[in-house]
Amino acid sequence: MISDRLEKLVEEMVAKGVHFEDAVHEFEKRFIARVLGVSDGSLTKTADALGIHRNTLTRKMGEYKIKRHT
Repeated sequence: MISDRLEKLVEEMVAKGVHFEDAVHEFEKRFIARVLGVSDGSLTKTADALGIHRNTLTRKMGEYKIKRHT
């Protein structure tokens, strides 16, 4: 189950002393990159799938240095 896998990951991160902000940023970066990939690089499709505004997506992509692969 995904909740079990997530619980184990959180447990490992806490044990290793990963800070909350670092964990959130890493998750967000990877989640955005994955959705962008399955959306064939379409910012509109990605933003819709994530439930965020396209401008927010573009800002976050810049912040995390995520590149579009079209």
